Amino acid sequence: MQSLCEFNNDTQKVLLELEKTRKEFWNIDRSTANFLNMLIKIHNSKNVLEIGTSNGYSGIWLADALRHTGGKLTTIEFWDKRRSVAMDNFKKCGLDDIIDARIGSALLILDEMRSEVEHGRGELFDLVFVDANKLEYIEYFHRIDPLLKSGGIIAADNTISHAKKVEPYLKALLEHPSYQNQMLNFDAGLFLSFKN
Repeated sequence: MQSLCEFNNDTQKVLLELEKTRKEFWNIDRSTANFLNMLIKIHNSKNVLEIGTSNGYSGIWLADALRHTGGKLTTIEFWDKRRSVAMDNFKKCGLDDIIDARIGSALLILDEMRSEVEHGRGELFDLVFVDANKLEYIEYFHRIDPLLKSGGIIAADNTISHAKKVEPYLKALLEHPSYQNQMLNFDAGLFLSFKN
């Protein structure tokens, strides 16, 4: 288990409380969260997208890393109640100023983001973390690809635990000539895809 000592006391308290409800809110485990935090710092990501906010556990780890890189997090949640809980948690951790929490269908929001980019009003992402409806992973990918910078990374969770549901996603990325992929055996499986 990774130490939380790098976080301030308020953030430590929030993370420890959220870890108690991990199963209920389908949160990633601490080792996966720590890895993503390190990945953002190593990659020097500035613009990160999270699909599946839940109660904000993973978003706290992502935004903490982005505080170090001078970046920002955009996170999408379908359920308004979960988004509200997440926003409260982000505020308690002092991270709400670098987080844009959007509510609604990830597919529709991704379509809106693509339109914004095409019209010069949006930015491409350095890293995208996917942890939402497993059956929609393939549809997320089709929408994420044009929003991801060359040299960008997609990190998809639950790719071992829900392998059957995400099979079309895994197959598409493994066969895609623009992506280099690696499955990591973290908790439920984390599939990393690097865009050439």
